[in-house]
Amino acid sequence: MSLPAELSVSELRRMHDAGESFMLLDVREDDELATASLDFARHVPMGSIPERLGELPEGKPIVVMCHGGTRSGRVAKYLREHGFTDVANLEGGIDAWSVEIDPSVPRY
Repeated sequence: MSLPAELSVSELRRMHDAGESFMLLDVREDDELATASLDFARHVPMGSIPERLGELPEGKPIVVMCHGGTRSGRVAKYLREHGFTDVANLEGGIDAWSVEIDPSVPRY
């Protein structure tokens, strides 16, 4: 699978429901995670990414998520610059997931 640079929440849901192999990387802060989260995401705060690159899977697609898509876009770009080739930014972040996919996920 090769991901586009930007991925919609509906496409993320399709991938998850289909059991496709990928990592959803949540780069929000701890307090944001306490408010709203997706149970299939791996949390690594944006500021910790440089020292935790070794925890990320090489050769496996990575979808990066934040609240609205701005921070995750920067992290996706950073990952591509550091050798990760199959990386997508989640358009609209967890806020779009709440609006379009699962309204039980709190908005903030």
